[in-house]
Amino acid sequence: MPTRTRDLTAQKRPRRARSRAISTLPPLVVSSLKPHEVDLAYSTLVCPTCRTWVPISAPHSSRPKLVPHHTEKAGTEGPIRCPGSHRLVSINITVDQWFQRLEEGLTQTNGRRSTRVIRKPKTGSAPAVMQIVDGTVDDKTARKLDEAHVRGCATCSIKDNKGNILRAADLTARCTDGRRLAQLAAHTKRLAPARRKAQMDHEDWNDRRAWGLRLLHEQQWQNVSEPVADADLRRVRDTLAALIQTLNPHKVNAPQLTDWERADLMSAINLLATQEEKITR
Repeated sequence: MPTRTRDLTAQKRPRRARSRAISTLPPLVVSSLKPHEVDLAYSTLVCPTCRTWVPISAPHSSRPKLVPHHTEKAGTEGPIRCPGSHRLVSINITVDQWFQRLEEGLTQTNGRRSTRVIRKPKTGSAPAVMQIVDGTVDDKTARKLDEAHVRGCATCSIKDNKGNILRAADLTARCTDGRRLAQLAAHTKRLAPARRKAQMDHEDWNDRRAWGLRLLHEQQWQNVSEPVADADLRRVRDTLAALIQTLNPHKVNAPQLTDWERADLMSAINLLATQEEKITR
C-alpha cells in the first residue's frame, strides 16, 4: 500500500529586527531623557531625531537599540529612514525608578497650577423703593409715595371693620419702609419753602442771563451791521451789472443767447433787484 507524503509549505515568519547595524549617533541614556518621553512598561521611547514613539528592540539584552523606522507616516510613498534607526539605548534605570520619576514630574506640574477657587459674586437682594428714592424728590412726590405705601401695607394703616382705611398708623408702629417714607415726607415738607425759593432764584438768574446775552448780541450786531450791509449791497450790484452786460453785450460779434438762457438771466436779474431793494430800505 503506498504511503501518503505530506506536502510541505513554507510558513510566513514574523518580522524581527535582527540587523547587526548600529547607528553612528551616540547611545541614548534613558535617565537623561524626560520621564514623559519614555515608557519602560512597553519598552518604547520618543526618538530625539524624528520625535516619534519608537519601540526598543531586545530591551533586556546587552545591546538594546531602536528598531528601524521612517520619518513619515506609514504608507507614505518613498519613505526616508530616520537617522536614529538602530541607535543604541542604555537602560540604566528600572521600571519602578522610571515610574517614580514620572509621578514626581506630575506632582510638580500640578503644583504649578492654581488651586484657588474663584467663586461667582453673590447677587444681593433688590433694594426697597425707599432705598432707591434719594433726597432729591419734592414734597408732593414724597407725600404720594407715603400715601401709596399706607394703602398697600397692612402694618402702616388702621382700618375699620369693613376694611376701610381710617388713618395711617403711628410712626413707631409702622414697618421699616413706612417709617422711612413718613420721615422723608416730613423732611421734604419742612424743606419745601426753601427749595421753592432756591428754584425760583435759579430760574430768575437764568432769565436775566439769557436777556443779557441777547442784549449783548444786539449791541455787537449794531456795531458791524452798517459795514456788512454795504458789503452785501456792493456784491449784489456787481453781480447785477455783470448779468445785465451778459444780457446786452457791447460787442457786435458776441454770441447770441437762446431763449432759455435769456429767460434764466432775466430771472436772476429780477431776484438780485429784489435783494437790492431790501438792502437799501
